[in-house]
Amino acid sequence: MTPAIFGLSGPVLTDDERAFFRESDPAGYVLFGRNVENRTRLRALTDSLRDIHGRERLFISIDQEGGRVARMKPPEWRAFPPAAVFDRLYDLAPASAIEAARANGHALGLDLAEAGITVDYTPLLDVRQDGAHDVIGDRALGHDPLRVAALGRAVLQGLERAGIAGCIKHMPGHGRAGADSHKELPVVTASAQALESDLAAFRPLADTPLGMTAHVRYTAWDSDNPATQSARVIEDIIRGSIGFSGLLLTDDLDMQALSGTVPERAVRALEAGCEIALNCWAKMDDMEGIAACLPAMSDTVRAKLDRALAVTGAVAGKAAAGEQADLLAKRDALLALVEQTA
Repeated sequence: MTPAIFGLSGPVLTDDERAFFRESDPAGYVLFGRNVENRTRLRALTDSLRDIHGRERLFISIDQEGGRVARMKPPEWRAFPPAAVFDRLYDLAPASAIEAARANGHALGLDLAEAGITVDYTPLLDVRQDGAHDVIGDRALGHDPLRVAALGRAVLQGLERAGIAGCIKHMPGHGRAGADSHKELPVVTASAQALESDLAAFRPLADTPLGMTAHVRYTAWDSDNPATQSARVIEDIIRGSIGFSGLLLTDDLDMQALSGTVPERAVRALEAGCEIALNCWAKMDDMEGIAACLPAMSDTVRAKLDRALAVTGAVAGKAAAGEQADLLAKRDALLALVEQTA
């Protein structure tokens, strides 16, 4: 098995993709808006991926956070709110905010399960910092690390109730970045002492089976390399100080924060200690290059992959509409407390 997650070019597999995926046997797949047209076609697409590999517990992932970051959009799917709404409720009623975040995650997860998706790249545990670039912004669960961890745990629990594996990101913290890593490499010059607050959001959830790195350079830890390609940050900070023991994915290797060819980026990331290379843009030359350059997945990494997918269980058919409606009604009633006190 190739330790990589690959994208797909459209809403239906091409013959070349089908042949390549069968041969390379990647760890999984990532879906984007270009792959998502309607419920019927999306489910057919995920079923076709399972047909290639003959396994139900297949890593099929998406960025469906809510707010600005949602690949499955109205009118076909309902919209979900950004993370910041739960932070605002937490100011008034922490227990209600946690319950609302859990119900929201569960309801969102039911849409994914119906589509045959098994992994959602959320929650963000990036601690929001005033004055930072708004690439994180209202995607963050708050300014306080322990609040972020509490709400993040609720999101993970909600997703799990729907049979979806969540993924904590972006380790060791993207909240201070002054640039968008999609476009350039952010450099964070905060001291190691200041960065402790970023790490504090991840530590309570260090046992989460799935996590993602940040394409950010932290001069306090490594003045030369972004976290994704820094052996020191991965070993000493992510594995050491945070204590994360799960399957470690890169953020998207196509982002302009990284340099070199995409296969070169993948090699550098895995040599530094990442375990899965995430390549989103479905460019066949890049995918073939990654498959040729990377070693076969180790038994240790395969065991971590299996553990991450263990919560997914059997693939859901159709979402329970009544159950989802009840969850959304609960969430909305709790969120209404903010408006009532405004």
